[in-house]
Amino acid sequence: MIATSSWRALGTGITVAVADPSALAQAVAIVEHELACIDLACSRFRADSDLVHMNRNAGAWVKISPLLAEALAVALRAAELTDGLVDPTIGRALIAAGYDDDFDRIPKSGPATQAAERQSSRYQQLRLDSESQRAWIPSGVAVDLGSTAKALAADRAAAAVYTVTGSAALVGCGGDLSVSGPAPEDGWLVSVAERHAADTADETIAITAGGVATSGTVGRRWMRGEREMHHIIDPRTGEPAITPWRVATVAAATCVDANIASTAAIVKGEEARPWLEAQALSARLVRNDGTVVRVGDWPA
Repeated sequence: MIATSSWRALGTGITVAVADPSALAQAVAIVEHELACIDLACSRFRADSDLVHMNRNAGAWVKISPLLAEALAVALRAAELTDGLVDPTIGRALIAAGYDDDFDRIPKSGPATQAAERQSSRYQQLRLDSESQRAWIPSGVAVDLGSTAKALAADRAAAAVYTVTGSAALVGCGGDLSVSGPAPEDGWLVSVAERHAADTADETIAITAGGVATSGTVGRRWMRGEREMHHIIDPRTGEPAITPWRVATVAAATCVDANIASTAAIVKGEEARPWLEAQALSARLVRNDGTVVRVGDWPA
């Protein structure tokens, strides 16, 4: 019998499910610890985070924690795999768009903002020395790890729960979900919806391994002047992506890989479908008019 627990952290909904109900309390504690560590390492919204310290010292080599080093390596890999469309150096563009605090705290309407200066391929200028645990980012750059850090947290937490408790586990962080250990007989049943907190599912799938991630433009929106903003930035313009897709859900070998692909799909627009097919990934894309496009063997 599967046991579950849900709460809010990192500005989103968190879900933990375990195949062994007796492991639930320990699993929750493990996940809470992993999320707290990710927050301290990678948050753009707390003054004591490792990421904020690094951003404040742009232009100089900075000693960073092993977890931030891991998260930076994941983000740089995302940028390489997507030719810079999932770029960790969009921090200033997000701030310029009005996303300058935890989403629950930012004003949902406000005066018009000035677009960030367009800067292409800044991720290629980042330097990470894993051996000495140091990083260097160019002056004028602010790193944001929102595209990949929650997915990394889900993968790390699910693996930790299985390793420590021996129970198969599912960990969901908003739209990012990871499973570890032998799946239940019928798989983990996962509701796919445009918003992770939705009461009803658009579709239900069963997964046995890896991860699933949903990226979209509908959940985190706000107004600046007469313009509606969202949090997925197109690095080619420095502004919220103009895209035919309001939601992209991808299944992959890890939650991180699924997240990279789902975010890239939103930014790629009409190129998303052939790109996902070329990566042999299964996905569910929803157009702005509600039309559903299935890629690969989704939902199988």
